[in-house]
Amino acid sequence: MRMNRRRLVAVVMVLGLVAAACGSGRSSSSDDGGGSTGTSAVSTGDSFGTLASPCGPAADGATNSATGDQGVTADSVTIGYGDDAGYQAAPGLDKEMSEAVKAMIKWCNDQGGINGRTVKGNYYDAAILNAATVMQEACTQVFMLVGQGWALDGGAEETRVNCKLPQVPGYTVSATVAHGPLTYVAVPNPVDYTPTGGTDLMAQQFPTQVKKAATVYADFAANVEVENKFVDTASKWGWEINPECRLSYPIAGVAQWAPYIQKLKDCGAEAVYFVGSPLPNFQNLLDASKQAEFSPVWYTDANFYTQDFANANTSGNADKVYMRMAFTPFEQASSNPATQTYVDLVKAEGGQPALLGAQATSSFLLWATAAKECGAGLTRQCVLDNLSKIDKWTGGGLHAETNPAKNLPPGCVMLLNTKGTTFVQAAPAEQGQFACNPEYVQKVGDIPAVTAAKLDADRKSTVYSGG
Repeated sequence: MRMNRRRLVAVVMVLGLVAAACGSGRSSSSDDGGGSTGTSAVSTGDSFGTLASPCGPAADGATNSATGDQGVTADSVTIGYGDDAGYQAAPGLDKEMSEAVKAMIKWCNDQGGINGRTVKGNYYDAAILNAATVMQEACTQVFMLVGQGWALDGGAEETRVNCKLPQVPGYTVSATVAHGPLTYVAVPNPVDYTPTGGTDLMAQQFPTQVKKAATVYADFAANVEVENKFVDTASKWGWEINPECRLSYPIAGVAQWAPYIQKLKDCGAEAVYFVGSPLPNFQNLLDASKQAEFSPVWYTDANFYTQDFANANTSGNADKVYMRMAFTPFEQASSNPATQTYVDLVKAEGGQPALLGAQATSSFLLWATAAKECGAGLTRQCVLDNLSKIDKWTGGGLHAETNPAKNLPPGCVMLLNTKGTTFVQAAPAEQGQFACNPEYVQKVGDIPAVTAAKLDADRKSTVYSGG
């Protein structure tokens, strides 16, 4: 099915951060992590935050050899990574992910690679519509995919499963990818479990308002799934959502938001959960809200943590907007070594820090940690076996603890609040700390997206694998 340009742009904006969430000549360009040298403080080291570096020379007396697996030689290992930067309607889309992987490749090679093997990277630009094409290329070229993010990843999943290409993606959008075979994610986004800590923190902050709650969400499958999961789990934390106050809007946006605001007012909504893009859709909704003298508290997801959104809040319309976060904000980098290292590494290579880049960084570290344990005998199966044992992961302190082995999201969270053109931590009160509770990782009921994923007993999707 084809989408017009405007609709595709909207899809891209909505899916820019996956945690919520979409032919270029630049695909498959070789990159061994070269570039500017940077400073010694960030180009070498024996740790990444609290994580002992997985990179370094071969162990004394060890001799690497080609193991027969694709992309592995005695001297190097070739991984694939990528984004949608070549999409002409949104040039540079998600390039911060590839910037992060390139920086991490250099950081790793500066220390000796993985057990002495130089890490090489093939870059794949899916440009939104070419995910299946670049996947066909990757299937014949690389050892594993690492840190990539393609907004329409579901369109390439059948190809990947058929060629048995393992991956540690930076993010996933489609449930079939999030639960795909041969897949481990540093910050999982499963369809059948969802992090609800932010929902609880909002209820603690605004116990009266959440009793009169509403949702506003884009009519795109990934956004519908997010809204469904929120509604299915919010009641545990005291939210009461009027079914008539669940409002969907066209993903490309609407010319007039006033009717939506009137509907929310008629429903008596005092807390509104919004799923979609911060700019321009949500900004326009906030403007219409102010004109109508409607002032609820707004709850959103981490894709709102972007400086562009904060910069647009010169009027203060977004001062009652709160978003959940599982990553340490960049504003707190000076007190969190892993975050500061990520920021320094990316800036040293001319890139810009971004939440998606931090996700890709965590995925690279997860892959490298598993690969290191294979020693001289680097094979896909060995890496997968090691990944299956990593049930506690923070990327060295980049984010709250996740469980990649079991494909479970973080059970810790903080709330950020937009104040003018800056972000501030609203909860917990102690800055830099997360609120943690095992019950924050909540199983989702039988919503349509869960059924469509066709999960087996191990919660792997059988849509393309046949079980």
